[in-house]
Amino acid sequence: MVKKARPRNPKRIRDLKEKIQMDDYLLLAISRIASLLAKEILGH
Repeated sequence: MVKKARPRNPKRIRDLKEKIQMDDYLLLAISRIASLLAKEILGH
């Protein structure tokens, strides 16, 4: 039987679930991730 992990911070998880429904937040998050990946790959 697989046990479901309890969230460490349910309020933060609830807030993030609401935020990912907003296009502006999602675009900003994707942009930040892309920037971090580019820096890692290019070594800057």
